[in-house]
Amino acid sequence: MTSVIAATRFSVLDRSRTREGRPPGEALRDTVALAREVEALGYHRFWVSEHHGVPGVAGSAPTVLAAAVAAATGTIRVGTGGVMLPNHRPLVVAEQFGVLESLFPGRIDMGLGRSVGFTTGVRKALGRDKEDAEDFAGQLQELLGWFRGTSPTGVRARPADGLTVPPFVLAMGEGATIAAEAGLPMVIGDLRNREKMLRGVEHYRDRFRPSPWAAEPYVVISGNVAVADTPEQARRLLVPEAWSMAHSRTHGTFPPLPPAERVESLAMTARERGFYESGLTGQLAGSEEQVAHELETVLKETGAQEVLVTTSTYDREALLDSYRRLASIVSG
Repeated sequence: MTSVIAATRFSVLDRSRTREGRPPGEALRDTVALAREVEALGYHRFWVSEHHGVPGVAGSAPTVLAAAVAAATGTIRVGTGGVMLPNHRPLVVAEQFGVLESLFPGRIDMGLGRSVGFTTGVRKALGRDKEDAEDFAGQLQELLGWFRGTSPTGVRARPADGLTVPPFVLAMGEGATIAAEAGLPMVIGDLRNREKMLRGVEHYRDRFRPSPWAAEPYVVISGNVAVADTPEQARRLLVPEAWSMAHSRTHGTFPPLPPAERVESLAMTARERGFYESGLTGQLAGSEEQVAHELETVLKETGAQEVLVTTSTYDREALLDSYRRLASIVSG
């Protein structure tokens, strides 16, 4: 292990991806079970996500799932990657995180994103539109104000008022500027587009303003990391997700994860094949030695303080083995 890897925190985001032929509830239980495993392996935090109306994702209520994860673990930090703030009233989000922090003091993170529903139908069902994401900075300040008791309404958010739940901004597009100007830690992906990531990190650091929440910039880089005996085995871990992404880009629906062997036998159109191959390119995947080298490179390039691993695959045993191997790289 190198000194740059040793100085870096490693965390996990599990999106509760459903699998072909399996019920959605199993994906949620798998998420809780994985949290226990990665806690034992020494990972720093475990986050869950928010998706609505997506066949391939069971995690639609991240604060509810975070409560289950926190109850099933004892030391690992637990949070959201993230709650999509434009979908919710900031007061309600503050109340939910206040309850989590009160139940599990000192262990809760508040990762926040600016996305709205995946499709027009979902946005309509949520009573939101794409324009709702444009006031993310204002929504963020309102949310943080509920923890500081500064709402002009005179209302106090219970039990959030007076509590400190570390906020993080998921930096997609405008997110880097918003995170910097609010003085908050930033989570930025993905590892496949290294130049765009580096531009976002540089932009964030240049514009960062110290705040009561963070005195200096804090960068979390996120993306897929797959570790296995051979490069071929590591690449196969990425196959189900790459195909699901390609399917969503060509058919408009994000499906449950298929087994890698089924994907490898599929006939794809040229367009599908292009998206599929793109999904497999540029990920951190390989043997322990190869991944350690890649990690060292990206950490030196970005100066990131933390890596949030977001790998999803059909084979849960292989996924856990990958996390074990990654932990062995980190612990040296």
